Amino acid sequence: MFKEICGADCCGACSRQKECGGCGQTDGHPFGGRCIAAEYIKKGGAKAFSELKSRLIGAFNELGIPGLQVDDLNLLNGFFVNLEYPLANGQTVRLLEDNNIYLGNQIEISGSERCYGLVADDRYLLVCDYECNGANPRILCYKRL
Repeated sequence: MFKEICGADCCGACSRQKECGGCGQTDGHPFGGRCIAAEYIKKGGAKAFSELKSRLIGAFNELGIPGLQVDDLNLLNGFFVNLEYPLANGQTVRLLEDNNIYLGNQIEISGSERCYGLVADDRYLLVCDYECNGANPRILCYKRL
């Protein structure tokens, strides 16, 4: 059984445990990447991580995006939320790292078939919207903190 640094049950819900190695076993670098929760908890305990979450929630809410009200953020695997966004020049781009663990959430847009997708770490905020299962994503805000 894997042990998580932050106390969340990430490992219990993850289908990629073997390639991950577990948070505790990798000293907070599951999948060989960066876990925002493990970093903050190792530096300043649960209080530091809670303060980061509060700051990020405030930053999302301050964006003034209509219908976007963030109450909580969850730990999300990068490979799950790293969508491919079309650019105006016809190219596509991915803005996240598949091997990192981020804070984020999905929020339904009232009266729409689309949802807001939120992802953040201590360096960037990303807000996009998309259809069911992440189809047809659009970048609404990508901001350095």
